[in-house]
Amino acid sequence: MKLLVRVIEARNIPEMAPNGSSDLYVKLQLGKQKCRTKVLKKCLNPSWCEEFTFKVDDLKEKLQISLLDEDKYFNDDFVGKVKVPISHVFEAKDQSLGTSWYTLRRKSKKAKNKDCGEILLTICFSQNNTMPDLPPMTDLVNPRKSADMMTSDLTSRSSPLRSSSRMRSEEEVLSKEEKSYAPTFAGRIAQIFNKSVDSVSVSSNDTSDISDLPESLNAVGLEDKTEERSSSVDFEEIMKTMEMREQGDEIPSSLSGGIVLEQLYGITPRELNSMLFSPDSNHLKALIDIQGSTDSQIGPWKFENGGVILKRVVSYTKSASKLIKALKTTEEQTYLKADGKTFAVLSSVSTPDAPYGKTFRAEILYCITQGPEQPSGELSSKLVVSWRMNFLQSTMMKGMIEGGAKQGIRESFEQYEKLLSQNVNPVDLKGFGSEKDQLLASLQVERPSDWKLAVQYFSNFTVISTILMGFYVLTHVWLAMPNTIQGLEFVGLDMPDSIGELIVCGVLVLQGKRVLELISRFMQARVQKGTDHGIKAQGDGWLLTVALIEGRNLAAVDSSGFSDPYVVFTCNGKTRTSSIKFQKSDSLWNEIFEFDAMEEPPSVLDVEVLDFDGPFDDATSLGCIEINFLKSNISDLSDIWVPLEGKLAQACQSKLHLRIFLNNTRGSNGFRDYITKMEKEVGKKIKLRSFQTNSAFQKLFGLPPEEFLINDFSCHLKRKMPLQGRLFLSARIIGFHADLFGHKTKFFFLWEDIEDIKIIPPTLSSMGSPVVLMTLRLGRGFDARHGARTQDAEGRLKFHFHSFVSFNVANRTIMALWRARALTPEQKLQIVEEESEANSVQTIEEEPIVNNLPAAEEDVEAKSLQTEETESFLGIEDVNMSVMYSSTLSVPTSFSMELFRGSEIDRRVMERAGCLNYSHSPWESEKPDVYQRQLYYKFDKRISCYRGEVTSTQQKSRLSGKNGWLIEEVMTLHGVPLGDYFTLHLRYQVEDLPSRSVGCNVQVYFGIAWLKDTKHRKRITKNITQNLQERLKIVFSVLEKEYVSGT
Repeated sequence: MKLLVRVIEARNIPEMAPNGSSDLYVKLQLGKQKCRTKVLKKCLNPSWCEEFTFKVDDLKEKLQISLLDEDKYFNDDFVGKVKVPISHVFEAKDQSLGTSWYTLRRKSKKAKNKDCGEILLTICFSQNNTMPDLPPMTDLVNPRKSADMMTSDLTSRSSPLRSSSRMRSEEEVLSKEEKSYAPTFAGRIAQIFNKSVDSVSVSSNDTSDISDLPESLNAVGLEDKTEERSSSVDFEEIMKTMEMREQGDEIPSSLSGGIVLEQLYGITPRELNSMLFSPDSNHLKALIDIQGSTDSQIGPWKFENGGVILKRVVSYTKSASKLIKALKTTEEQTYLKADGKTFAVLSSVSTPDAPYGKTFRAEILYCITQGPEQPSGELSSKLVVSWRMNFLQSTMMKGMIEGGAKQGIRESFEQYEKLLSQNVNPVDLKGFGSEKDQLLASLQVERPSDWKLAVQYFSNFTVISTILMGFYVLTHVWLAMPNTIQGLEFVGLDMPDSIGELIVCGVLVLQGKRVLELISRFMQARVQKGTDHGIKAQGDGWLLTVALIEGRNLAAVDSSGFSDPYVVFTCNGKTRTSSIKFQKSDSLWNEIFEFDAMEEPPSVLDVEVLDFDGPFDDATSLGCIEINFLKSNISDLSDIWVPLEGKLAQACQSKLHLRIFLNNTRGSNGFRDYITKMEKEVGKKIKLRSFQTNSAFQKLFGLPPEEFLINDFSCHLKRKMPLQGRLFLSARIIGFHADLFGHKTKFFFLWEDIEDIKIIPPTLSSMGSPVVLMTLRLGRGFDARHGARTQDAEGRLKFHFHSFVSFNVANRTIMALWRARALTPEQKLQIVEEESEANSVQTIEEEPIVNNLPAAEEDVEAKSLQTEETESFLGIEDVNMSVMYSSTLSVPTSFSMELFRGSEIDRRVMERAGCLNYSHSPWESEKPDVYQRQLYYKFDKRISCYRGEVTSTQQKSRLSGKNGWLIEEVMTLHGVPLGDYFTLHLRYQVEDLPSRSVGCNVQVYFGIAWLKDTKHRKRITKNITQNLQERLKIVFSVLEKEYVSGT
């Protein structure tokens, strides 16, 4: 689904600058999608009239609209913001909130300006690329026409977020003020400029004016009798009406739940669409009967939202099963696309009578596209059915609901496929080769000859006028008599005799120079034509194939109003260049480029469109885009339109049509070979992770299926306060995840994004551990900037990681993966030479110390390294906590909190409890009334024979509704066997006793969060529980003694 937002204007904006005016713009954000309007200089009542489109994947998200004042020298000033839940738009009538004024809210209560003004917005859903039920953009400039068209519809709707009566009155006032404008002229201008606007960023609604609709659509009926007349309209006529509309070139991508049916059939897409969705077809009725459903009612197809959306409702009662009773089911089927070759229908299935049925809807997408031509010459069509669960409300039963729905949908579409195969012959996919071969086979087109291209290129005013002037001059020379020698002339040198002759000579020279430049550019471009097209890839591994189909609305930098574009693809330092298209803004290439096999899967593909400007001049960039394979599904890239970035590209709405394929010819052997290579670099055995482990890792960071986990380490992320979490390393990314006290932190960036890695010696702030400092390249890793500790003067992000269980193993693994992905061979050689010199010096200095190490400590370290990182990562789970210690102390609550204040009493109690080298950071405010600090200490030998170390994070806050404190603690053990397999979670609850003047009640809850699986779970849990119970008894008994001795 797509959300369409129109930013119209704002009013009553407070003054943000001393000069009494502001440079205002609007920033919109939905999830990770961001966009902004143009900046309007020096105004307090700006009018933008800009439209934006967002892709909606989750109805729980909120659309945030922020108004800001641009500042050239400092950060932009925040004016106000509005948050609109997507669920409100979805649940509104016709899935539209209409056009209304929204009050801008302050960023915080401490803000200076209480009244931030208002902003006029239009927010609605659209199943295709048109703005439903809204006036065109030109009507906002001339509101008289807009008011007449919208009054009857807007006043009949209601929503808690808008007031239609206020909007109508404002439109009447505006129409009086601007009555002199001619709506017909404005509409013509809008059609000229909006005809080719890309639906990704701006969508014009040409269907809002009923008089402009085709006759077939008027026959369906858009007035009061729509429902009565639509049932009698022929389905083929409705499809023809849909095909007449501008629907864009994008094909809806498969839904996130997965594909349940994918098959080729031996009929055309139009015939298959009619068989599945025509009211006269018996396919749906037969399917309902086979599944045992009753009370079926199939509604007619009818247009809604002013003829924009084609929808029908199908209802039936599903048969009862062993677990669930018979359920009333309603399907809302909506056409997303119908252009004659591609048909897409989205079905939203609701079962409100099912358990938790009001919290979710199942969505099924039917996508019919044209398939390859059969050997007999007949056409074929491809049917792809995908699904997903759309949760309208949060529920604890989400996993169970998804699992049950997945099984039910798969069983249902097995019957669907069998029934369809009885009526239509399925086509065997093996006879057509792979999907890649099918799509690329259709790109072979006849290339135009050089003579034809030359005629097209040189058919311009400059060349023609030069030829005519040259012919005129030659004719004059032939007819004229030679002049006598005069002035400074001599035999063989004839100079201009007047100012007119001098000007004519200059014009002729300039014209000749321009024609020679054109000829030089043409000849050089023909030499470069198709240099990389059709070159086959070599080697075995990851093969990247890119098909460049066409470009639309490419920017013109030449005075002729056209450009000479060509495209450069870059991946892993290798480039492929397309041919040059002369004098084209809509270029058709149909060229295929293959990159030689790569050992590791590529991370990004850089695409840049350049304008050819001769062999010696720098090419002008017409736009660029970076395609990230980690954030994109490979199947979605097989046919995609990508909008270009850059000032010229965004101004012209430029985009490219690409088909991208990434295949691994080695299969699973490629992963094994890569891990074997990394083992040699690291000097340690790396275990190949299981399918379940890789699935958990991919789901955690939203990675594609080909990404595999190499290793993971427990560590701290150094920011304002150290954050305890886990570092994940794979072939292409380095990621960090933390879940501390319910606050989740997650980010990742590419190895190629890292410019430098340095090791900082241990400090007190890093709790005695070396720090791995990663500096990213300029302009990279902005999605992970919330995890960066600092940003240097040039704007590069810096990340600090420390407190690894085994620093040497983690450091070697990080450096090996970084070198393999991000460094050139020269840089790798330089680092190896520097390290070899440093290691030789360090070995000489440390040799006497190593010889004196006790043999027992060497054995313990060896065992610790052998057991580390050998089991599978379990993922992040909630911790089950139970009461470990409960007691009533004869100590006031204020004195009991001395244990957590960092006082002298705190230090003495911890030392008597067996904690050596006890240190802590001061309490710092994490958020209002919540404070956090870090602890570090070593265990005494009587507590742990390994004398392990502890890094701990504590967070304290007031008990709600009680007089007391809540302290939560997460502990990580270092230097003990299997210490990296788990973290310890404790919760201290200290509260006053109303019945006693001096006394408090203390309860301690305990739980273990297992990060990896091991057969020693029970044994470890038993040992830790017994040890911790004894330690808590000692701590609180020592605390009581300190109170008695102090009083």
